[in-house]
Amino acid sequence: MKIGIVCYPTYGGSGVVATELGKALAKEGHEIHFITYSQPTRLDFFSENLYYHEVSVNKYPLFEYPPYELALASRMVDVVEHEKLDLLHVHYAIPHASAAHLARQILAKKGIVIPFITTLHGTDITLVGKESAYVPVVTFSINESNAVTSVSEDLKRETYAYFDITQDIEVIPNFIDLSRFKKQKKDHFKKAICPNDEKLIVHISNFRKVKRVQDVIQIFNKVRKVIPAKLLMVGDGPERMYAEETCRQTCTYDDVRFLGKLEAVEEVLSVSDLFVITSEKESFGLSALEAMACEVPVISTNTGGLPELNVNGVTGFLCDVGDVETMAARSIEILDDANLQRFKEGALKRAHEFEVSRILPLYEDLYNRVVAKAKAEASGAVLK
Repeated sequence: MKIGIVCYPTYGGSGVVATELGKALAKEGHEIHFITYSQPTRLDFFSENLYYHEVSVNKYPLFEYPPYELALASRMVDVVEHEKLDLLHVHYAIPHASAAHLARQILAKKGIVIPFITTLHGTDITLVGKESAYVPVVTFSINESNAVTSVSEDLKRETYAYFDITQDIEVIPNFIDLSRFKKQKKDHFKKAICPNDEKLIVHISNFRKVKRVQDVIQIFNKVRKVIPAKLLMVGDGPERMYAEETCRQTCTYDDVRFLGKLEAVEEVLSVSDLFVITSEKESFGLSALEAMACEVPVISTNTGGLPELNVNGVTGFLCDVGDVETMAARSIEILDDANLQRFKEGALKRAHEFEVSRILPLYEDLYNRVVAKAKAEASGAVLK
């Protein structure tokens, strides 16, 4: 099948999932065409089945803001028509779904049938999508999609709660490539960070307010008073400066390293003992799944889709948002040598349930159903 994938080519979860999905589909023999404004960060190798089509947005004095949605729709039309795509799969509702709807209308005038699937990832519904200026377009675009998926049951519930959705939403969870995300032997790296065999705690995010990175610092400060420990902060964003200042004020700066954005996060996770995710909202928690695949237990909040991933008392612990006291106490419990190995094993076992080979067939089945239905409807229209 020839599939066009539209996503944001960024460090965030939706772009990562879309890119990894495309790569996995290409390995199965599908022809995958990425359509976006720059090359996705994880589209980092050559394959005969992978293609990239850049969306160019020219700036004109007439426009205060570049009309990306129109440029994207036009590029979709061009790629579908000339590459003879069977399907478009757009990730993140704004503006990809509305652009896909427009492209489908334009192509219909040319006699070309092109269904599109919209995958909802989280903030396109819970944050950006709830803005009153976008609600009508988001609602319309979702309802006009040939099929809709979400990455968790919680996100599905929120979508129905926030918008007047008439479409069925199928839950297809995020997935993990266990050939990449696995514990690697990096003893030299661990020794460099923890020269006195301290326990290593890690946090990975885009450092937005919703991630509550200040809570991570507070939790670490409490843990290190009981257990010798170091903290790695991976990622970047608007809250990083405040997190660094907090470390200086609490005299923990020497025990905390801010690493910025890393591509090979599996190398950091391979030497970590605990992953901490303190978000006030998380539709799935892909970074937590990547940690679990590397045998790292998880302390997380009990919000959004995290309870669907992190099994309380097995892979780690779930705690209330902002309850740093409990999170610190649970972290100390996990890091106890008497408990750590059990949690590591539980995390890895759970990660296997989200292995890409289990999730990919769900998407392939959906693709086949959507394409078959679109062709049947087109044939019916012709017969009339």
